[in-house]
Amino acid sequence: MKNVPTEDAIRLALSKVPYPGFTRDIVSFGIVRGIKIGSEIEVQLVIATNDTGVARELRDRVIRVIASLPDSPQARVLVDVQAPVQSSGQGPTPIPGVRHVIAVASGKGGVGKSTVSLNLAAALSREGLAVGLCDCDLYGPSIALMCGAKERPLADDEGRILPPEHHGIKIMSMGLLLEDDSPAVLRGPMVTRYTQQFLRNVNWGSLDVLLLDLPPGTGDIQLTIVQTVALTGVVIVTTPQEVALIDARKAISMFQKTNVPILGILENMSYFQIPGEETRHEIFGSGGGSIESSRLGVPYLGGLPLDPAVRIACDQGVPVVLSDPDATVSKLLTKAVKFLLTALG
Repeated sequence: MKNVPTEDAIRLALSKVPYPGFTRDIVSFGIVRGIKIGSEIEVQLVIATNDTGVARELRDRVIRVIASLPDSPQARVLVDVQAPVQSSGQGPTPIPGVRHVIAVASGKGGVGKSTVSLNLAAALSREGLAVGLCDCDLYGPSIALMCGAKERPLADDEGRILPPEHHGIKIMSMGLLLEDDSPAVLRGPMVTRYTQQFLRNVNWGSLDVLLLDLPPGTGDIQLTIVQTVALTGVVIVTTPQEVALIDARKAISMFQKTNVPILGILENMSYFQIPGEETRHEIFGSGGGSIESSRLGVPYLGGLPLDPAVRIACDQGVPVVLSDPDATVSKLLTKAVKFLLTALG
């Protein structure tokens, strides 16, 4: 008798199968509900989707992976497709008291998305809007530091978190709950729970705009948000070079598949200009964000220079649009915000 693969070996192989459109695998998603080994290998999957193509794609992927295992018998994949569970029966729902929820995403880390999120929030506040900023990067929270916030949040009589306010912005971040050197050690279900807590169990009050600073990638947090929160749209942050645009395209594709409007692409670190000189040094290439926005038919919100003043301001806990409103980068961020306000109506 052949040494057929064990259940552990099969489960390990299936942990390499990503859910369509996301980076997370089907085992950690909890989609694999059963594995039976006999004359054939039977795999039971349970998914919640309205897209019939997802079931077909998953079935094909699982069959190919199992067929690649040594001495594997034929695989039979049963997919139980269930209607997605909606909090109101009608899909993602608004956050009470918040007029517009805007996600700021990148797909790739290191492009300055959190810095851009904070300064967009500060620029919106300067325009007279009531603004909130939720740091959804649970593993690498930085908004608290860049806002100069160190206090622990309090709770109201109903047990909801009261977000501290800095620079006219109500903020919530895992950085407010952890010590400076403490990591956030969280797995799938806890990530989802914390994300929902930050969005639904925070007393945001009455806001015109709540910005969500998303982590890189297209994983648990992004999935939780697009499935449960009614987003007005998303701003995509990238740098000019192709290595950043590759991941930006993946993020854009995810939001398009979930019917979230792309409000625009904002290119960060577009160039560096030595003070007093006219020459622009395009360290990360040029034109990538503009070309991508034209290709996709979405607005281009501008290119921001690589300016040390931005870093200095963030380290000091003050957004650069407030500490140096006349700086070129501040004026460009303000221009982008005015475009967003026009789009919001």
